[in-house]
Amino acid sequence: MLSRAVLLSAAKKPAALVLARGAATQPDRPKRPEHGGKVRLGFLPEEWFTFFYNKTGVTGPYVFGAGLMTYLCSKEIYIMEHEYYNGLSLAIMVVFAVKKFGPSLAAYLDKEVDKIEDEWKESRENNIQQLTQAIEDEKKEQWRAEGQTMLMQAKKENVALQLEAAYRERAMNAYLEVKKRLDYQVERQNVDRRISQKHMVDWIVNNVVKSITPDQEKENLNKCIADLGALAARSK
Repeated sequence: MLSRAVLLSAAKKPAALVLARGAATQPDRPKRPEHGGKVRLGFLPEEWFTFFYNKTGVTGPYVFGAGLMTYLCSKEIYIMEHEYYNGLSLAIMVVFAVKKFGPSLAAYLDKEVDKIEDEWKESRENNIQQLTQAIEDEKKEQWRAEGQTMLMQAKKENVALQLEAAYRERAMNAYLEVKKRLDYQVERQNVDRRISQKHMVDWIVNNVVKSITPDQEKENLNKCIADLGALAARSK
């Protein structure tokens, strides 16, 4: 009974308890890295170059990039029209803006994010306090309704046991009926086999008897008489 009460109380915990635990155990947001990964030429990651070193050496990545661009331009896969030069100018301006205004803008945005995060933490702590009080109230209500809940659970278990007993009884009846039918089929096959064997033996014997001619029968009879005479002479 005690174990059942523990299971029931654990199963009926309110959603507020789950939310409170999730809010209380949620780790703080990890700090953003101050610097990104190492790059070359301003945008190519260092891993791109180290990947080629084992196969092509130090100059491999540069040769591959130059050869790829040469192939694309020579085959006119990549056409350098006026939009290309506009994009190149735009890229230069973007790089300049990032280098010039990026650190100050990043610091401002970090402060804003930290401010929003502090507001969220304060709101979360208030929610935790409210949910903790709700949990205490809910525990009292569970303690009051525990007796009736255990009674209902016992009734459900009794009904489940009755259903299980009825199911097992019907399963056994089905098993016996199927076994009877299978035994009938086996016995029927055995009878058919015995009848077929008897019919085959009679057919073979009749054919053998029919194949014996009168001369063969007379010859066999005379040979038997001669053998009997020889046996009688030896017995004297």
